[in-house]
Parts: sequence; C-alpha cells; structure tokens
Amino acid sequence: MRPRSDRDDDQPVLLTDEENKELDRRLSGPAVLGKLTRLAPPARHAVAQVVRVVRESERPKQAGKGGIRFALDVVQGVESLAKRAWDASTMGVYRRQIRAAEAVGNQELLAEWTERKEAAAERRHDRLKDLPGVLGGIARVIVGGLFGLVFMVLLVALFVQLSDTGQFTAVLGGFMNAVRWVFTAIAFAWTPFVMMLPGIVVLAAWREGRRRGHRPGWLQTSAEADLDVTIDETTIARALSALRIPQITAYLKEGFPLQFITPARVDGRGTHAVVRLPAGVTAETIARKRAQLATGLHRLAKEVWPTTGSEAGILDLWVADKGALAEGAGAYPLLHDGLVDVFKGVPAGRTLRGEPLTAPVMERNTITGGMPGQGKSASARVLMIGAALDPTAELRIWVPDTNFDFEVFRPRCSRYVMGAEDEKVEQIRDHLVELHAEVQARGELLLKYETPAVTRDLANRDVGLHPLFCLLEEAHVAIQHSEFGKEISQLLVNIVKLGRKRGIHMIVSTQAPTKDSMPRDVTRNCSNGVAFAVGDHHANDALLGQGAYAAGHRATELIPGTDRGTAVVKGFTGERSEILQWYFLDVARENDQVTPLIERSLVAVRDRGALPGGEAPQREIEARRDLLEDLDEVLGSEPVYAADVPALLKRLAPGWVPYQRLNGKALREELAELGVKVPSTGNRWPVDPVTIRDVLAKRATADLDADD
Repeated sequence: MRPRSDRDDDQPVLLTDEENKELDRRLSGPAVLGKLTRLAPPARHAVAQVVRVVRESERPKQAGKGGIRFALDVVQGVESLAKRAWDASTMGVYRRQIRAAEAVGNQELLAEWTERKEAAAERRHDRLKDLPGVLGGIARVIVGGLFGLVFMVLLVALFVQLSDTGQFTAVLGGFMNAVRWVFTAIAFAWTPFVMMLPGIVVLAAWREGRRRGHRPGWLQTSAEADLDVTIDETTIARALSALRIPQITAYLKEGFPLQFITPARVDGRGTHAVVRLPAGVTAETIARKRAQLATGLHRLAKEVWPTTGSEAGILDLWVADKGALAEGAGAYPLLHDGLVDVFKGVPAGRTLRGEPLTAPVMERNTITGGMPGQGKSASARVLMIGAALDPTAELRIWVPDTNFDFEVFRPRCSRYVMGAEDEKVEQIRDHLVELHAEVQARGELLLKYETPAVTRDLANRDVGLHPLFCLLEEAHVAIQHSEFGKEISQLLVNIVKLGRKRGIHMIVSTQAPTKDSMPRDVTRNCSNGVAFAVGDHHANDALLGQGAYAAGHRATELIPGTDRGTAVVKGFTGERSEILQWYFLDVARENDQVTPLIERSLVAVRDRGALPGGEAPQREIEARRDLLEDLDEVLGSEPVYAADVPALLKRLAPGWVPYQRLNGKALREELAELGVKVPSTGNRWPVDPVTIRDVLAKRATADLDADD
C-alpha cells in the first residue's frame, strides 16, 4: 500500500494493490515526464509524493546491504589476521619465497631466502631459550620491589612511632588502604575494558577486512569510489596480474607468489617495493603499461613510477600516496635568510617522497624544457637565484625575447641582454664569443694551478676561476635566428663541452628541443635534464636522455596546467630520474620574492669585495683604455705571472671588452708591441711592474720633448 492524492483536498490516501500496479504502468514510459509538466499543480505534487515514497522504500534494501558488507568485512578481517598470525608463527613468507625461487630455478635467490629462513628460525629459538631467564628476571624484580616497598613502609612506620608524630599501626593501616584502593581502581577499570574488548576485536577485524578484503561488485557503493587502498604485496600482485601479461598470469596460476626483493614499505609520501618478475618479463614491459598498472593500484598514472632495477627483470616500483602531488614543494627555504655554496648545490624543490632536493651545479650543464607555461623559466629562476646567493659566483643572462621573467636579476649580472631585436641577438652572439674565449683562458689557469677542475679554494682566491653561471632563456629563438643562429649554436656546443670543468655552468631553456631548435651535442652534454610536461617521446628523450621514455621516465604523462611546476629530472640524484616539484619564486610587482634575495646577495658580495666578473651591465663602457697605465695601477711592487694579470685588469675595468677576452699569451703579445718584453722565467712569464713604469716614464719624457 502507498499514498495517493485526491485532487479536491490534495491529501494523501492509500492505494490498493491493483491501483499500485496501474500507477506503476502509467508512470513507466518516456512520455510521462512531458505529461507531468502539463498537470495541474496539485497533481504534480501528488506524483512527487508517490515518487518520494517509492525511493524511500529502497532504504531497507540499502540497510541490508550495509549489514552484509559489515559482516563480510569482519569475516575477511578475521581471516586475514589469522593468516598473518599463521605466517608469523610458521615463517610462511620465507617458505613461499623459497618455493618461488625453486620454481624459476634461481639458485642464488634460493640460497638467500633459505639463509634468511634459517637465521629467523635461529633468532626465534634463541628468544625461546632466553624466555625462562627473562621471566625469572621479571619475577625477581617484582618480588624484590615488593620486599623493598614493605621494608620502606615498616621503616617509615617505625620512624613515626619513635618520633611521637603518629602511631605505627596507623601507618600500616594507611598503606593497606592505599593498596586496597589500587586494586579497586584496577577492578573498576578492568570491567568496562573486558566488556568493550569484543567490540574492539570486531572493529579491528572490520578495519583489516576493509584494507585487505575483497567485496563482490554488487556490494560496492559509489561512496567508496574515493577510498584509498593499502599498497602492499597483495595489492601490487593483483595490479600486475590485471595487466594480463601471459608469463605473469601463468606464474601466478601455478600458485607461485611474486618475489619481493624489497617488501612494500613506507618511503616518504608513498610506498616503495622491488619485485623480481617472472622469466620473460622485463621491467620495461611494465613501464609501458604504467597507466594500466595505476588503475590496479587506484592511483593516477603520474603517481606510479615503475622503473628498471639492477637487472632487466627487476621492477623498482614507487607508488605515491593519493594526492601527494597536490601538496606542492612549499616555500623556498632561503626566502628569509641564508646563503649558498654552489659547490654543494642549490635548492631546487621536493621529491614526491617529500624530501628536499639540492641540484648539483658544479661541473654540470643543465637543459630545461617543456610546454609553454609549465614552469621551465621558473625552474631556471630557482637555479639562478641559488647561484646569486653565492657571493663568489658570477651571473650572465641572455633572453632573446621581450619578457619580465629575469629583469630583477639585472643588478646581480655582469652580462644581461633582453630583447628579440637583431641587434640584441647579435649582442648575445658577442657575449658567447667572449665566454668561449674565457673558457680557453680558464683552461690555461687550470694548467697553471695544476688542477683538473675548479675547486672552492681556487674560487675563493679571485684568480679568475670563480663559478660562472650562464642562462640562455628561450634558446631556440637565438639558435634559429636567420643571421646569427648557426654561430650561436656552434658556440653553445663548444662551451657546454669544455666549460663545465672550468667552473662554467650553462643553463639552456627551451620549449621543445628538436634537431632544428637545439643541437644534439648540447642535449648530450647536459648532465642535468629537467622535463616539464612535453608533447611526445622525442622531446622527452632530448631532455632526459636517449631511451628514457622506453624505460618509463616519462614527462609525457604530466598533465599541462594540472602538473604545472612538476618535472621529471635526471642527474640530480643517483636515481635514473626523479619527479620533482620545484620551488616557485614570484617576480610580479605585487609579490616580488626575488628582489629581496638579490639585495641580500649584493650585500654579501659587497662584504666580500667586488662583483665577480665586474659591475652591473647598465654602466657606461669606457671608449678607450691605456694598457700600460692600467698595469701600473693594478700591479704592486712585485712581479706577477702573465696568466694572473688579466683577472686584475678585468676587475679594474669590467666593462672593457678587450680585457674580458684577454689571456696570458695575448697580454704578452700586446706588451711586446708596446715595447715591453716579458721574459720566460721557468715558463711562468712574470710581468715586472718596474719595467712597465720605466716604459711609462720614457713615454712621458718623449711627450715632453715633443711639446718643447
């Protein structure tokens, strides 16, 4: 029976069974909705009441399903707990792994698991053997404690009696009352605990069943769609089985468990496991089915990272916790104070595990790329601000485009070009020619100091081997320039090949590195690769190395917009790749986070001395300089080796381009033209200030005679 409505008073009445059937027949059919719209208001209200009551009649069914789900979870939880207890008591894990190793004929793994089982059995035997002694020790401590307590009470009672402050029996009575109160309190607390114990056991079993059990589809509800699953050996095995790879399916059907070299365990913001796959299956095969594997683990594809372990058949799997990417990297760690030592790296961001990651920069080159707006310029900004916070580092930035991304760096740079005009690109070319000459000059300095690479000690000595960080933003624009592109491309190749050991770190930023937009010798010689969301595997491999896509290191699975600021990086750690959430530093006028950092770096530079590489580029460059007069100013009273003199001249006149290209050999040649012969003393070529000043004095005398 269900209510019906009378049109006169709009009051619900009960329908007979025949009327129920007739109403069901009339309410079914595609035209009923259109008819309802034409009914008078009371009639529409009546039908709405009927539909509401029909829907409410489903509640008993849903309640019944809820009860069945709860009971099933409890039963499966008890079963799971019992299996785990049985495994713990009988070493089931070891036995299964031993059977699996025997099945595949892996004698090395068989011996390893057998040894583990024997060691575990021996440890258990030792614990059982020591148990009587442990229990005896506990009993002795308890008995000794009781005797000590009784003795203390008697002593206190005797003291009270002798001091005439109380009675001996009163102290004993008080002690007995305290003991009685303790036992009463324990009994009082024990009773509700015993009463609640069955409920606690049921809840524990229900929780275990929810985590490890499996419900049939007809018992699942839409509200459970967002529930997380525990990533453990069972979940991973099910996900791998669901990939329908014949070798895995046959292996599991025979009853052999997968061999977990490293069992699933919490690792930062996720779970890590290492699995030996059945014969004939490679980790690369699993990596190619990453999206399907993610569905079996109830994760997004970007939250599952299957890679190749120490062998082709070993799967190294890391699964992020749900929503780990949404947490972001957090604030830049040096936002309020602190400096950087670039020889130890610069702050970059956080891994999915939640661990801060420092990017190594010395003896490295970096290429960063991705679709527009995904964070490549922001990542370059983070690397350059880290370099700026080292007072010994020099910065040079070239932007063959018109944008504001790096304008706030201008006061800290010794070279800065921004603009897409032909003359700006030509200026970039000239600066790269200058940088290439400096690469050669630094090579001579390394020979002089007899060291294969720049060290912190040499960088601190201001001998021309300070860290030099160069950024070519939107590099494809400069490389593809019709007039200067070819020369810029060749200069980049030479610099990245030779500059890294000489303290020069080149950062190349581009949207999509192709054979036309980026020389292959540049991508091959950039040991640091940063790949934001890219469109295809060609760009992916250009940024992360040949074969990265096939091995599962894929920036193609990052979603543009959603994963903005997240990149796959290579060369930052000992892993083949990491997924990194970069720190973000805003340069917008209303929230400028970089300018305070630049000001802090300039204070550190002033405290230390001159800006490495010269003053800011916006100064006026001298039209002409006299080499002999400048040498008179920079040289003291003792001879200085020719290879060391160019650094002194650069510090004196950082805007004078000829000094920036000067090296020891070129200096000797110029001095010879001016009448100053530099002798070869032990192949060191010392420049004697006395000789320089004699030549200046002779020239001054000649000028006076000419005037007379």
